Amino acid sequence: MADVPAVIAVPVAELEGLVVQDAVEQNVTPWTVEGAEVNGVKQAIDYDRLIEQFGTRRIDEEMLERFTRVTGHAPHLLLRRGIFFSHRDLGAILDRHEQGKPFYLYTGRGPSRGHMHIGHMLPFLFCKWLQDVFDVPLVVQLTDDEKFLYKPDLKAEQTYEYSLATVREIAAIGFKPEKTFIFSDMGYMGGAFYLNVLKISRSITYSMARSSFGYTDSDHIGKIHFPCIQIAPAFSSTFPSIFGNRTDIPCLIPCGIDQDPYFRLTRDVAKPLKFKKPSLIHGQFLPALQGGTTKMSSSVDSSAIFMDDSPNTIKNKINKHAFSGGPTSLEELREFGSNPDIDIPYKYLTYFVDDDQEIADLAVSYRKGEITSGEMKKRCIEVLQDFIGSFQERERAITDDDVKNFMNPDYPRTFACLAKK
Repeated sequence: MADVPAVIAVPVAELEGLVVQDAVEQNVTPWTVEGAEVNGVKQAIDYDRLIEQFGTRRIDEEMLERFTRVTGHAPHLLLRRGIFFSHRDLGAILDRHEQGKPFYLYTGRGPSRGHMHIGHMLPFLFCKWLQDVFDVPLVVQLTDDEKFLYKPDLKAEQTYEYSLATVREIAAIGFKPEKTFIFSDMGYMGGAFYLNVLKISRSITYSMARSSFGYTDSDHIGKIHFPCIQIAPAFSSTFPSIFGNRTDIPCLIPCGIDQDPYFRLTRDVAKPLKFKKPSLIHGQFLPALQGGTTKMSSSVDSSAIFMDDSPNTIKNKINKHAFSGGPTSLEELREFGSNPDIDIPYKYLTYFVDDDQEIADLAVSYRKGEITSGEMKKRCIEVLQDFIGSFQERERAITDDDVKNFMNPDYPRTFACLAKK
């Protein structure tokens, strides 16, 4: 395997010789992602700092080697390049797989107007691969209720319609309804789901919620209660049509590191409620086109590449907005080379090109000044146009019946692993 650099940011504040006169800490929450600011200059997200701050563990070479040994599969590019970089109790999931014991995957999405962007694709691409490797159920929560609670300009009916459109996008990644249940909170809430929400809500004090999420006196009660709804799918009895009344089946949650506060709280309440603690695997953020100080955002069109963008739109966005690690002149390029560590087109390639040798060769050639920033952008454009074009073809093939099947809790879903305790 080629020596591919992990996509890990190194804050300027840690560079030798920098005198820090003024600094603002980075801010990573479920609603805000901003890099630190040092001497008036925005920094890239410091993922080492997040591991320390959140108390998680890095996915190291030993864990990757064990993953390969247990599953018989080489790690996905998002794992081996450190893009999914942190975990809570991933080893426990590998233990269960070795023992033939069941678990399931749980991830989610806050549906919004318009299509997802390529950053939103990452946890779903990774979940699809994990599902193929482990042959386990996947449940996908669409938090249209949260969207309604946090966006006062939206009507509940609108956010539910966003969920229906999002199911088409998720289905187009390649999931099958026989293995995947995608549910809207607004559509599925009730029965066992609501019973677990009630149990969870009685286990979490306002003090615990405020400590985890920073709520203030001006936040309405809907926001404060919502974490109970996001926590509930982490417990298997929320899905009786798949797991019956079993409470002994844990889940693995691939998610962005910004979602960790929800699941720290989940792990805190699991034992008192006699549920299994979930395991987590955390992903980095796909940086905005303008650079690594913040993540790609649906609300800022120029920051993102969307899954319905045309080939020409993709080309124009990369050429116009993508931050370059190259110098301004050809002479400087030949003398000093370019920096792939801060180059956004190169970063995107590390997320979407599986060939380790190509990624390593691009980095070396870029540093040596053998390829220009324009050539790096050209390769990035080609890769994204192909990825998005293929997705759009699959999305067009998704029918209304497909959407109904994914969202039907009683659709036939049978897993041999669930027969084992």
